[in-house]
Amino acid sequence: MRRIRITSRSVDVEGVLHENPTADAVWEALPVKAEASLWGEEVYFPIPVDLPQAEDAREVAALGELGYWPRGKAFCVFFGPTPSSKGAEIRAYSPVNIFGRLDGDARMFMRVAEGEEITVERVES
Repeated sequence: MRRIRITSRSVDVEGVLHENPTADAVWEALPVKAEASLWGEEVYFPIPVDLPQAEDAREVAALGELGYWPRGKAFCVFFGPTPSSKGAEIRAYSPVNIFGRLDGDARMFMRVAEGEEITVERVES
């Protein structure tokens, strides 16, 4: 099981990566530091990964899922509705490759500010 840690001045949370090609590419790109962007209740930031949209990519995510947005080459953390959401669903701007999930309370990402530096790194066991 591959674990990651996402930290900023506002959050410190771990996550687990799935077993899929997107997770493999994200894992190989770590560590990453970037400035957070916000889109509704989604935090996203650029990551040095260039992958196509996966066959199982989707627009609707679950609370705490981690996605790679191929159009923006971005790492996405989903913690609530976005401007594209219908009702309470969590909807990405366009399909994302889901590659992992957070452990713990995803709603803590509500504390992240636009432009805040975020680090994603491997948790070595």
